[in-house]
Amino acid sequence: MSLTQDLEISESILDEDVIFPPSDLYSDEPPLETKLHLRQIMLLLQCLEWVWHDRQDFYACGNLTVYYSPRQRKSEQFRGPDFFVVLGTERKPRKSWVVWEEEGKYPNVIVEILSDKTAKTDRGLKKEIYQNIFRTPDYFWFDPESLEFQGFHLLDGQYQPLQPNSSGWLWSQQLELYLGIQDAKLRLFTAQGQLIPTPTEAALQAQSELESQRERSLRLAQKLQEMGIDLSDF
Repeated sequence: MSLTQDLEISESILDEDVIFPPSDLYSDEPPLETKLHLRQIMLLLQCLEWVWHDRQDFYACGNLTVYYSPRQRKSEQFRGPDFFVVLGTERKPRKSWVVWEEEGKYPNVIVEILSDKTAKTDRGLKKEIYQNIFRTPDYFWFDPESLEFQGFHLLDGQYQPLQPNSSGWLWSQQLELYLGIQDAKLRLFTAQGQLIPTPTEAALQAQSELESQRERSLRLAQKLQEMGIDLSDF
């Protein structure tokens, strides 16, 4: 029996007479390969949570175990996604993602951050599992070293490669956002092509705009004063 067959859960398992493990299962993921991987995952998470700050109908996380079968066993060949998003669910902290405690919901979007150790599995076994078992609509992978970037959309049960736009970005139908490389990092962009900032970047941008506005006001006041116009008269 192949590993995929061994891991597979049938579509009707939620209706079967199965004793499920407790729902408070902790994540069982190993440490990330490098700080570069950690920073990339946190970047995606921060940007998505910033742009969706007023939404309460999604769950996004990184390096968290997805428990999808009571028969699932630990395997060095299959680990949880590096980054994933589930739509139509409650936005709250979780110790892990337990499918049978989440109305049978699987991730809508998955991003794997490639490394020398995981690339073969991410391109092969995981892609097969996400396509055939999770049926995750949008799957992407990104290598922060080589900048290899590829994405797929599930169509008629099979992953079809996404075609990049003129900027090299790939469209996620599930997120309704682009994913693309900027400054050697995988970033999120709006449908209009605007970069989605992190909270820190947004704060710095707001500060910069405020300072620019103050400078314009000072220049205007100085110009009016040179013209002999007293602002106190207004």
